[in-house]
Amino acid sequence: MKVRISDDALALACGADIVAAGFKKAGVVVERVSSWGMHWLEPLVEFDGVGYGPVCVDDVAMIIDGRAQSIGRIEDHPFIARQSRLTFARAGKTRPTSLDDYYATEGWIGLAKAREIGAAATIDVVLESGLRGRGGAGFPAGIKWKTVASAVAEQKYIVCNADEGDSGTFADRMVMEGDPFMLIEGMAIAGFAVGASMGYVYIRSEYPHAIAKMEAAIRLSAHLIAPFVIEVRVGAGAYVCGEETSLLNSIEGKRGEVRAKPPLPALEGLFGKPTVVNNVLTLATVPWILAHGGDTYAAFGAGRSKGTMPIQLAGNVKYGGLFEVAFGITLGELVNEIGGSTASGRPVRCVQVGGPLGAYIPPSQFDLPFDYEAFAAADALIGHAGITVFDDTVEMAQMARFAMEFCAFESCGKCTPCRLGSTRGVETIDQIIAGKNVDANLALITDLAETMKYGSLCALGGFTPYPVMSAIKHFPEDFR
Repeated sequence: MKVRISDDALALACGADIVAAGFKKAGVVVERVSSWGMHWLEPLVEFDGVGYGPVCVDDVAMIIDGRAQSIGRIEDHPFIARQSRLTFARAGKTRPTSLDDYYATEGWIGLAKAREIGAAATIDVVLESGLRGRGGAGFPAGIKWKTVASAVAEQKYIVCNADEGDSGTFADRMVMEGDPFMLIEGMAIAGFAVGASMGYVYIRSEYPHAIAKMEAAIRLSAHLIAPFVIEVRVGAGAYVCGEETSLLNSIEGKRGEVRAKPPLPALEGLFGKPTVVNNVLTLATVPWILAHGGDTYAAFGAGRSKGTMPIQLAGNVKYGGLFEVAFGITLGELVNEIGGSTASGRPVRCVQVGGPLGAYIPPSQFDLPFDYEAFAAADALIGHAGITVFDDTVEMAQMARFAMEFCAFESCGKCTPCRLGSTRGVETIDQIIAGKNVDANLALITDLAETMKYGSLCALGGFTPYPVMSAIKHFPEDFR
């Protein structure tokens, strides 16, 4: 008898180790695998071909005896069956640091294909795929790679931005904890394509399991990606280090603060050398694209938003977890059909998409298709594709205040609009909440938000107006 149980950080937090120990004590062989991403069912176990969850140690005997209620084959569950899993094709199926499992599931095919067709053709495939940065900016990955490849330098770098700090996001962590070889292969392909011999994975210190998995996987696969070399660098938890130039400063041992652009990192990045900086999900998608073709990947999606996006459902939502689907699905489908609406059972009042600096979107806009251009037209952000759900008990003036307070706390302090604007923003919203000079202070917040949006050096200050102004626009009653 064999049971498969995730060793994902969320599963561990829900008691997966205790459940695994219970199965071992009963004489069952236990395999620790990656997470399926059905987080409301964790600890989720797969025994005799069917799934059970959430499982506690008291359920072990009933599962072994066939007396427990199963959810059926996990692959057939509506939450999984409705997805288009490309980046997360192995999720729940493979042991994270098993080279045998990775080889058996199309592992290293993309790198072999890149080496076969050559560096220039590899970049062409990425360009053809339409892959855009999955970290929030949505910049075409192939153009960035082509810029670095064209730069003349004796040393170039690949930097993976794994500083996943947005609330309600966990896709990067799931890749690193569940399928680390895929990220390593993506970085090796990028290095080959642009002529870089060194890569760094910048991981926030709050992810100890991801750090351990990545370091183990790098050791196991070093001979396969040679002469390309990868090292892990651990960040100290500053939110601003998710911005690429702050991240580069941090790797160099400097204070994590924003650099003025130009020069762009693609020309003068890490240690002043041409550098590709891509998010985990961007690089992790590259092996699939090389293995299956850029045109195949581009067939998914809508408009200029090509391919699939691993969307993370969190907050007050009934079925929280990771849902990978082609761009174009509506926000309403994601929240109400797939997420099952609120966990509290109360009406949805709004969702925030794109982390703590994303806009608040009311149900009246739930027909909004999930793609970069549609969200931009609605003054919203896809960001890292985290969706945080709120029910009708949320106080939107307090949420607007939180956005300003968050920016003030996390600002690197380099530019005045972000450093001072966020502090003045908290003070002004406090005046509004207290009912003092509401009209004048609302006008002041509008002017302040415009200054921050267009005057800040990076997206921390530049995006703070999105949650603030969307809260004021869609929920004016909360400010009076």
